[in-house]
Amino acid sequence: MSRRPRTGNRHRRAALTPAALLLSLAACMTPPDDPPQDHPVTVGELGLSARPAPVIADRWWRAYGDPQFDRLVEQALAGNPTLAEALARVRAAQAATSAAEAGLLPQVGLDGAETRQRFSANDIYPPPFAGNVYWQGAIKTAFSWNLDFWGRQAALIAAARDRVEAARLDVASARLALIGALAQAYLDLVHAHAVADLAVQTEAQRQRILEITGQRVASGLDTEVERRQADGAVAEARVAREAAENDKARAVHQLAALTGAGATAYARIVRPSLKAEAVLPLPATLPADLLARRPDLIAARQRIDAALSGRSAAAAAFYPDVNLMGFAGFSAIGLTNLALGSSLIAGAGPAIHLPLFDGGALAAGYRGSTADLDAAVASYNQQVQRAVQDTADRLSEIAALGRERDHEQRQLDDAGAAFNLAEARYRAGLAGYLSVLNAETQLLAARRQHIDITTAQVMARIRLLLAVGGSFDPAQSEPKS
Repeated sequence: MSRRPRTGNRHRRAALTPAALLLSLAACMTPPDDPPQDHPVTVGELGLSARPAPVIADRWWRAYGDPQFDRLVEQALAGNPTLAEALARVRAAQAATSAAEAGLLPQVGLDGAETRQRFSANDIYPPPFAGNVYWQGAIKTAFSWNLDFWGRQAALIAAARDRVEAARLDVASARLALIGALAQAYLDLVHAHAVADLAVQTEAQRQRILEITGQRVASGLDTEVERRQADGAVAEARVAREAAENDKARAVHQLAALTGAGATAYARIVRPSLKAEAVLPLPATLPADLLARRPDLIAARQRIDAALSGRSAAAAAFYPDVNLMGFAGFSAIGLTNLALGSSLIAGAGPAIHLPLFDGGALAAGYRGSTADLDAAVASYNQQVQRAVQDTADRLSEIAALGRERDHEQRQLDDAGAAFNLAEARYRAGLAGYLSVLNAETQLLAARRQHIDITTAQVMARIRLLLAVGGSFDPAQSEPKS
């Protein structure tokens, strides 16, 4: 005697059939085999030292004891257009994240329409509607909710959040670059003032030599040739002083531009009082935590994470998209019928979209996301190599300038003593103008070199401080410098 199949089992088999069909169809659409081509460089591959960089105080520029420098830095950080642009990119990234997060929430909309139309006499509409003109209207509330079974929307949200963090770090990088540019302009102003002072000293010194030459010409020890040469040397010093004044003006203009101010700020920028000998805490070797201190490198790493999430989202696009759908409202023929309770319409149920054939669009999107990941990794590796080179260059520069400063100081002392001796001999009539001119040339070159090396040392220390991330703290939501 045969048994009749149980009804419950039959229903279960009927319910499982569509699911099994979906799974079998989904197997036909899978991401292509397209692995990434590169990997992010690691600390072990860079040859960094075992020591971390020293802790750098917030607002470290105050160590130079120049209130004007402090004020200009604060103004630049508050009103520079470059920073404003970077902050605008943060807001745009935050808006994109909010849009991605909205994709996980239920969506509700209200739709309405009223159309004057003629209904076909050969359709489903019965008399008196068939063959006549009536108003047909509908108003309904629609509901949808993406269940995100495969995590595609979650991956898009993760990518958007990584981009927000990268944009925030870009602000910190822009701040560091801005401080570096302002420090360079301020040191240009320091340098121009020192060169102008040197030109004034040189002019006074040459004026004194001109007077001695005039006395020697009157005594018959020199000729008009030497007088002309001495007079030309005075004019040359005046030209140098004018050039230094022009350099001062250009540095002031640059500082005003970096602070976001206009020409009205020029008169407020006066002679700097910066203490060049101020000591900053700087690393002696390539710091072990270099990659974790520089905001540009952390931002580049965040963009790798964003690309990884984008690749995950592209992979999830191959699988069924499942939504819950629903609607409720009114639909009727005739304006007066639309408000009747009998015109009520409502419905709810699942909606599934499964990609079967798209001409290769999904595969192309997945390969594009892999290419984006490779590009993000390559950009990160390039920035890491550049950061290591930049830091190493700054360390070498500081060491070289220290050695140059030692040699230059001895040269300056010797040149000063030689000039004093040559001037005394010239005044006493024991030497000619040429010996004074040669001694003065060497002294002026030594003084100019002293100015150049002194300002270069200050800037090299600032560049090294910025190369290791300044006082940026990754644990803080807002950068300090």
